[in-house]
Amino acid sequence: MKENILIVCYSYSGKTRRIAETIQQQTGGRLSRIYPRQPYPTDFESLLAQVREETRTGRKIPLLPVDENADKYDVVFIGSPNWCGTIAPPVASWLRENDLTGKKVIPFFSHCGGEDKGMEQAVRDLCPSAEMGSGLYVLENGSEDLHDKVRKWMKQKVI
Repeated sequence: MKENILIVCYSYSGKTRRIAETIQQQTGGRLSRIYPRQPYPTDFESLLAQVREETRTGRKIPLLPVDENADKYDVVFIGSPNWCGTIAPPVASWLRENDLTGKKVIPFFSHCGGEDKGMEQAVRDLCPSAEMGSGLYVLENGSEDLHDKVRKWMKQKVI
């Protein structure tokens, strides 16, 4: 695999993190996680109401400092859960804070069967000067065949 690979993700329940860790194992890239400064509520109804409001308004979510800066990487995998049909607000905030011009950006998503209302397009819109790779969608946490799913995705000339 190529050198200079960064894998960045936000994971609320651990599903997106599991995909990120599998990508890291297969690419040897550096894994860095995104955390909102204020954690999300654990109550589902409260979480859903907050996410809907953040998504509707496009409000930038304050983040904790991230381990790695995207500047020194050529390829950036960016992972998000499907929240209300789009990327999680912390991922949108991270993409707004990082200039990915000239980099290859490859999105990956976890979902629980929810409708995709343009997740890849949301990533494209937030880094228009980057080269976009083909995204990966994984239902739940990918179960036992996650490694095979990621390997097959990588063989499709993702990077």
